[in-house]
Amino acid sequence: MSPLLSIEHVAIRFGGVTAIADMTFSVRQGEIVSLIGPNGAGKTTAFNVITGFLPPTSGNVFYEGRPIVGLKTHQIADLGIVRTFQKTSLFFGCSALENVIIGLHRKGRVRPWEILLGLPRVSAEKRRIQQRAEEVLEFVGLSGRSRHLAGGLAYGEQRLLGLAVALAAEPQLLLLDEPVSGMNPTETASFMQLLNKIHDSGITMLLVEHDMRMVMEISDRVVVLNQGKIIADGSAAEVQQDPDVIRAYLGHGRRRA
Repeated sequence: MSPLLSIEHVAIRFGGVTAIADMTFSVRQGEIVSLIGPNGAGKTTAFNVITGFLPPTSGNVFYEGRPIVGLKTHQIADLGIVRTFQKTSLFFGCSALENVIIGLHRKGRVRPWEILLGLPRVSAEKRRIQQRAEEVLEFVGLSGRSRHLAGGLAYGEQRLLGLAVALAAEPQLLLLDEPVSGMNPTETASFMQLLNKIHDSGITMLLVEHDMRMVMEISDRVVVLNQGKIIADGSAAEVQQDPDVIRAYLGHGRRRA
C-alpha cells in the first residue's frame, strides 16, 4: 500500500543548531503510528514541518503522493491533515459548543454574500453546523458540558475539547502532540478508548507521546527519533527490544539483575 504520508530526508537547522539531521519515515492509511524519543529529539519540530508551521532546510514531505512543503498551514489542513498542540489551544471565553462551531466553519457551505443578504440557506447552514458540533461533543464524551465555558472545564475536559475541535475539521490524518500530557491514569485510559473509536471511524493517526504504556498499547507502529535521526521503526515489541532505543532512553544496554 502506498503511504498516506511520507517524510523523506527532512533536515531542520537553525543557524549552527541542527534540530533534525535526517528524518525519513511514512504513515500508511488506517495506521496509528507513534513518534517517540527523548526530550529534545525533534518530535514537535517534525509536526511543525508536516503541518506547514516550519519549512524544512532540506528534504520533502508528501501527502497522498503530493509534495506539500511550501503550502500554507490552512492549505495543508484543507487537504485533510489536522493537528492538536501540546498546550491547550481554545477560546476560553466561549462555550465548548461554540469552540467546536468555530472549528466547523472551515467546512461551511455558504458564501459571504449569502450571509450579508440573510438568505434562508444561511439559517439552515447554522442549524446544520450546530447539530454537527453537538454530535462531535457527544463523540468525545462532552455532550453534558456543551454550554460550559471552555475556560471553566477541568484540564482533562479541555484536552478532549481540543480534540473535538480538531475532529470538527474532518481530518483524514490526525496529528496528536502529547494528547494525554497532564492527565491522570483514569483520564488516560478513557482517552485511549476514545482514540480507538477515532481509529475505527477510519481516521489515520500520528502521535507524539511520552506515556510509553499508552504508546505500546495503541500503536500499530512506533518510530523512534533521537538526536534528529530515526533510530528505529517497527512494532511496539520490536522497538522495545532494539539496542539503539534502549541506549537512547537509558544511556546504556540492559544490565543483569
